Amino acid sequence: MENVRTLRDMAPDSEKITINLGYVDLGRIDLLVQEGFYSNRSDFIRTAIRKQLDAHGEAVSRTIERHTLELGLRDYTRTDLESIRAAGQVLHVKVVGLVRIAPDVSAELALATIGSLTILGGLQAPTEIKKILADRIR
Repeated sequence: MENVRTLRDMAPDSEKITINLGYVDLGRIDLLVQEGFYSNRSDFIRTAIRKQLDAHGEAVSRTIERHTLELGLRDYTRTDLESIRAAGQVLHVKVVGLVRIAPDVSAELALATIGSLTILGGLQAPTEIKKILADRIR
């Protein structure tokens, strides 16, 4: 488990999302930005999301424990997966955060060692690896 790190220890990574808002809500956000409460629309939206996540923090923690999910960043290197294959094991990855599969992991090694991927967050892996594992990603 030494490969698991909290996201806050890493350089800030983010993923872009798109949302649709009504004109009235958007106008109210713009008004708050104009009045200096927030630096821009994104700042307002990030703040609102964090407040909601904080409000539901206990429920999120219980769910993570119930589903035995790892929280944070999970890296899989070629060496990690080769060790798993040598041990005759198959991974069933469950992460809330980010999973990264190293660029030097072969398609054959990934298929042999990764049984399933349940990721609430993001997956960074070579395109070929994402393609061959597509039916194992939930």
